Amino acid sequence: MSATADHAEERTSPAVRLGFQPEQVVQEIGYDDDVDQELRESIEEVIGSDLVDEDYDDVADAVMLWFRDDDGDLTDALVDATTYIEEGGSILLLTPKTGRTGYVEPSDISEASTTAGLSASKSVSVGKDWSGSRLVTPKAAKSKK
Repeated sequence: MSATADHAEERTSPAVRLGFQPEQVVQEIGYDDDVDQELRESIEEVIGSDLVDEDYDDVADAVMLWFRDDDGDLTDALVDATTYIEEGGSILLLTPKTGRTGYVEPSDISEASTTAGLSASKSVSVGKDWSGSRLVTPKAAKSKK
């Protein structure tokens, strides 16, 4: 029975679908009033602790980056985010969905990711207003083969 429950959890929890695991340290960057609270709570439930904020002064297992079109340069934000993660860690880039305020073009995400030395390994709808792209360093992508 628990195997069925585990599979149901994988289908329903965006945090699980995005690869978050218990005991990970997840740093959140770009938090504002418009973020998806259900996603945040889902991730905290999976990792078993609170998300750490931008002032966290150690390396994290993953970074959750909320980014809107008017937040500045996406490439710079991604490069900065890579300095916060362990080797092999990932960045969850969250951007508003099409038609929402702050929408970021997929081509801009692709270009910024490539320039920052990252590759997209998974994209997923993570809520009513947000889409997520899981980005990894090429080393991390190669080591999973």
